[in-house]
Amino acid sequence: MKNSTQSVGGEAATGVKILVGITAFMAASPAFAQGMMAGGDGGKGLLAMASGLAIGIAAAGGAIAQGKTAAAALDGIARNPAAQPKIFTPMIIGLALIESLVIYAFVISFFLQGKLG
Repeated sequence: MKNSTQSVGGEAATGVKILVGITAFMAASPAFAQGMMAGGDGGKGLLAMASGLAIGIAAAGGAIAQGKTAAAALDGIARNPAAQPKIFTPMIIGLALIESLVIYAFVISFFLQGKLG
């Protein structure tokens, strides 16, 4: 059984964390509002980082989704081998659609890289 002071302390700690996070974002905003310096790159570094991050997240998400899809399909086939033709074709279509999303992210990443040059 929880003590009433423990639950209040937990809620207060969560509120303090949220307040600190909001304060940090508000304190950092003037730094982003300042103009570009004379020798600045115009944000090209951030664009390159966004491009790499986009393809990395897309590839990781696609790999996880493909792994779960294959595991579920093979589990279904192992439980009922007679259902293999009905499971295999939708699995392949699903894997192709998952991979297409990763390829789209790859193409968008190339477009972002083209804006750097």
